[in-house]
Amino acid sequence: MNTNYQKYTEKLVKITDVNKAIAILGWDQEINMPEGGAAIRAQQIATLSGIAHELFTDHSMGDLLNELTNDPSLTPEQANNVAHSKQEFDKKTHLPASFVQKLSHSTSEGFQAWLAARKKNDFAVFAPFLEKMVNLKRQQANLLGFEKQPYNALLDEFEPNLQVAQLEVLFADVRQKISGLLAKIAAKPVPKNDFMFRFYAHQKQWDFGISLLKQIGYDFTYGRQDISTHPFTTDLGMQDVRVTTRINEHNFHEMTWSTLHEGGHGLYEQGLLPQNYGLPSGAYLSLSMHEAQSRLYENNVGRSKAFWQYNFPILQKIFPDNLQKISAEQFYAAANIVQPGFIRTSADEISYHFHIMIRYEIEKALIEGNLAVKDVPDIWNSLYKKYLNLTVKNDLEGCLQDVHWSHGLFGYFPTYSLGSFYAAQIFRAAEKAMPQLATEIQQGSLLGLNKWLRENIYQYGKKYSIDELCKKITGEELNLSAFIDYAEKKYTDLYNL
Repeated sequence: MNTNYQKYTEKLVKITDVNKAIAILGWDQEINMPEGGAAIRAQQIATLSGIAHELFTDHSMGDLLNELTNDPSLTPEQANNVAHSKQEFDKKTHLPASFVQKLSHSTSEGFQAWLAARKKNDFAVFAPFLEKMVNLKRQQANLLGFEKQPYNALLDEFEPNLQVAQLEVLFADVRQKISGLLAKIAAKPVPKNDFMFRFYAHQKQWDFGISLLKQIGYDFTYGRQDISTHPFTTDLGMQDVRVTTRINEHNFHEMTWSTLHEGGHGLYEQGLLPQNYGLPSGAYLSLSMHEAQSRLYENNVGRSKAFWQYNFPILQKIFPDNLQKISAEQFYAAANIVQPGFIRTSADEISYHFHIMIRYEIEKALIEGNLAVKDVPDIWNSLYKKYLNLTVKNDLEGCLQDVHWSHGLFGYFPTYSLGSFYAAQIFRAAEKAMPQLATEIQQGSLLGLNKWLRENIYQYGKKYSIDELCKKITGEELNLSAFIDYAEKKYTDLYNL
């Protein structure tokens, strides 16, 4: 192997090791850490974040990347890795190590404040920490540089080259095309669904969730599941991928679809190639593509009729008192009720995108200085009334429900909607490539789909841009038509539209 490329690989593996150490500390912070450990944990994560940043932005790395960028002996894959690293290097050298440490420390503090605010159901507890985070993210945007709007710099962190201008067009389409479908459904009777809110014992739900993860192909040899306040996925490398869920004994929706959602994330991480650990070719393509995997398993698979034709009889045996008088058709209808609610993670496939649009509008306004942090609850509540005709009763079901802002993840939310739209397009391509797919799902076999996704998405890492990969898989770049076709067909049948 090229000597310089070998040095580059060794450096990236070392940096990745440090970042994965940060990840395990972050995972532990949300799963096991005692409340009193918050301050020292914030310090530890900040220290390691600074070390990782310094290692990556060291002048020797810059010199090495410059040499490799002009090295004609590299293979196409090696050159692609170097190009990605050079782009990342150019971004990160704009951020001083002191700023990275400060941001990391504020993230840990903010998360603890968010938890405390949720316990008290009071946004005011979190507000000072959010104010600090917003100021830091504005500073980050200025340090990175941006075209037209500071929010663009933050979007780029999660979806390279994504711009506000594109999102404005996308969400205009959402308002026009999806709101019409939502209105048609709202005029129809709501299917019976009271049985979803009966008592479902914690342990039985947990065991069923584990069986669903195994069914979709999540490998517990290289993974585990735990309980957290807000479900998430952490990867420590392809051979240690951890997911979490949450369980509400009086709402069967929460565990089931959060488990499938995080399971989709986990499958993507487990499907990356171990030999590429540390390299761009061993990392996920973008957050939108990552969310495409989670939304695909949560909705295109997990809310499909075929999926419940197999799983409902199993569920009936686990919870006979709740479900013995319920049919598979009734359960399928209840799993797909379109009824706007307050909680994003429990939202149906149609109203979900208005939840995302609300968060997008708020965080963009915060970053651009058009909204004060103290006014977040009021604007949140007014937008829920405007878009979903809901009156938010308290901060817990309102602006305190998501962990993202405490972690400084401004620019992340739009990838959820993008992910859903990519998922519909990708799943349609999978159905064309695998005419037997519906039958396999009906038989409880998801391994064929997992294999197809590994071959067509996971193994490539960052080899392609998201537009290139989408076109390679589906024959066209992202558009709303696949999602609209999927949604209209499904809900026309369910609601007799």
